[in-house]
Amino acid sequence: MTTLLWGVLPYVTFALLVAGLIWRHRHDRFGRAARSSPVRESKLLNIASPAFHYGILFVLVGHLVGLFVPESWTDALGVDAHTYHLFSLYGGTAAGVVTVAGILLLVHRRRTDAPVLRATTANDKVMYAVLLAAIVMGVAAKLSHASGDGYRYRDSLAPWSRSLFTLRPDTELMAGVPALYQVHTVLGMALVALVPYTRLAHMFSAPVRYLFRPYVVYRSREPRQWGQRPERRSRERLGG
Repeated sequence: MTTLLWGVLPYVTFALLVAGLIWRHRHDRFGRAARSSPVRESKLLNIASPAFHYGILFVLVGHLVGLFVPESWTDALGVDAHTYHLFSLYGGTAAGVVTVAGILLLVHRRRTDAPVLRATTANDKVMYAVLLAAIVMGVAAKLSHASGDGYRYRDSLAPWSRSLFTLRPDTELMAGVPALYQVHTVLGMALVALVPYTRLAHMFSAPVRYLFRPYVVYRSREPRQWGQRPERRSRERLGG
C-alpha cells in the first residue's frame, strides 16, 4: 500500500493531468471557461469569487513554498523553524478559511439560483466536494499540530515530493506522516487529476500571450498633416 500510494499514485495523477490537458486543448479548447454567470447575480458573486480565487492562490503558493523550497534556503534568509511554522500556521489557516468560505458561498449560489444550478454538471459537483475536503483536511492537519514548531513536514512530505522529480520516489519518508496529512495529500492528488476535466481547467486559459503581443497601431485611412483635424463631411444633395 505504501508503494501504491506514494510511489505509483503520484505518477498516475500526473498522467491524468497531462492527458486531460492535451485532450481538452485538442477537442474542447474553447470550453475551458469557468462558465460563470455574473449577470445572474452580482452581490454574492462579488464576495464569493474574490474570496475563493485569492484564497486558493495563497494556498497554492504556500504549498509550493513548503514542499519545493528546501529548509536550508529559508534558514539562509534568517527564517528559523519556529518563525516559519508561525507563518505557515496563521497564514495557511487564514487562506484555508477564506477559501472554504468562498467555496461555500459559491455552492450556496448554485443551489439557490435555478438557472445556475441547471448549468452545474456532475463533474462540477465532484470537483467542489474534493476541493472542499482537501482544504478542510489541510486546515485540520495544520491545527492538529499547532503547538511548538508543529509537525515538521519539511523533513518528510517535502523531500518525498521533490524525490518524485527524480523518478525514484522515497516512499519510506511517508511511513511516519500523520494520518491527516496523508489523507490531505491523497485528496490533493485527486484534485490535481480532476483539474482538466472540470471548470478548474480555466486556470490554464489565462491570457499570458497578451503580455508579449506587439502593439496594435491604429492608422487613419485618410492622409493628413500632423496636427491637422480630418475634414468633416457634410451631407451632399444627390442630383437627380
